[in-house]
Amino acid sequence: MHRRTSSRRRTALILSAAAVAAVPALTACGSGAHPGAAAVVGGQRITVSQLETRVNEVRDAQQAATTDSAQYEQAIAKTGGLTRNTLHTMVLDRVLHRAATDQGVGVTRKEMQDMRAGLEQQAGGSKQLESAWLSQYSVPPKRLTESLRTEIEAQKLATALGADMQTQEGQSVFWKALGTASKELNVDLNPRYGAWKVTPTSRLVEAKTPWLKQVTKQPAESQQTA
Repeated sequence: MHRRTSSRRRTALILSAAAVAAVPALTACGSGAHPGAAAVVGGQRITVSQLETRVNEVRDAQQAATTDSAQYEQAIAKTGGLTRNTLHTMVLDRVLHRAATDQGVGVTRKEMQDMRAGLEQQAGGSKQLESAWLSQYSVPPKRLTESLRTEIEAQKLATALGADMQTQEGQSVFWKALGTASKELNVDLNPRYGAWKVTPTSRLVEAKTPWLKQVTKQPAESQQTA
């Protein structure tokens, strides 16, 4: 189990490197008026209220995980761009799901359970894993399974595309698929939350999304023995 889980994590790390290496991948900045919408993806609105709910879930989890107000304030300071990053992550998850669907990719409950079991073993337990995901990626415990599903979906999409994510060519193939999905969904982001565009320095790449984590910041993990 540990060997398989380590392999999956390295795949996710490779996918994250693609976010940094790929230059023009997704571009869709809408100017339409959508009152009360933070974004519109595939004709479906992500409302400001829904976005605020997701942000509050993170803040509540951070507060529950801290022992005093000073520690909570430190957690808030470390996630100052939480609202924008959360929205970009919500949009990107939908784009990724569309790209995966286009390739006939699906994720089973067993795959999610297996990944979680493996990660819990590495982290030292369920609570430790939840704490790590909250701290590193601003994913609250109630959203952990959803986050793992996205990780698996990204890995399986790369496989379906025959994209070797250790090569620039493979990364280009992967992000081209996301670009196509983004156009199909006609992503329209409320300007107050930035533009929908991926570059090595974009807010989207900076967002704390597990499968977008920059592998260069995690050399020890990427060198784990299979």
